[in-house]
Amino acid sequence: MTVIVAGKVYVDPEDRDRFIEGHHPIVEAARSHPGCLDLSIAPDPIEPGRVNNFEYWESQEALDAFRATAPRPSVSVEIKKDQVLKHVVSYTGPPFE
Repeated sequence: MTVIVAGKVYVDPEDRDRFIEGHHPIVEAARSHPGCLDLSIAPDPIEPGRVNNFEYWESQEALDAFRATAPRPSVSVEIKKDQVLKHVVSYTGPPFE
């Protein structure tokens, strides 16, 4: 079954770009890792301190294998609040059936 990790984190607005830049090595490593279908850590277009997180993995095993070797962020930025959840997906299909 595929796994999606998605949600949002909040940092101080003045730290948001630095937070995202510090996660570039993680995004690059994940996207080239076997079993990663997609990964994005991106600024929210409306809320200045919000960062959107989206990870799409072929399996829990692929996610676990990546996390065992994943690089760490290159900067340390305090996360003020977060709401990130893991979803185990048993069916995938067109969005408007």
